[in-house]
Amino acid sequence: MNSNDQPAIRILVVDDDEAILQYVCAGLEIAGFRAKGTSDGEEALAAVRDGHSDLVLLDLFMTPVTGFDILTKLRDFSDIPVVVFTARDDIGGFALETGADGYLGKPFKTKTLIEKIEEVIAKRGENPK
Repeated sequence: MNSNDQPAIRILVVDDDEAILQYVCAGLEIAGFRAKGTSDGEEALAAVRDGHSDLVLLDLFMTPVTGFDILTKLRDFSDIPVVVFTARDDIGGFALETGADGYLGKPFKTKTLIEKIEEVIAKRGENPK
């Protein structure tokens, strides 16, 4: 629970870089979110299908399954909010057209990430924390 006695938002972080996963998950936990990380696209899809996440933070350039592949598959069965993040600033618009709710370029500060997550959640009319 957080200071508003609301359950913490559950964020699934999907990135194939273990250091980034650890960094982002730690920052989200400190900010009062519940974070789980995975580098496996199928595991990410299963977590959303099973209702274990409230928002997905998704890297776009992963292998062997790309973030675009994951996003496309997610949109086939879920409208869960998705914030994509990548080092390529030139594809933010395309990511939004593909179904993402928000976009963040790497590198980023944890504060900026939190603000983007709260912005996306607020657009959906949900209480971010």
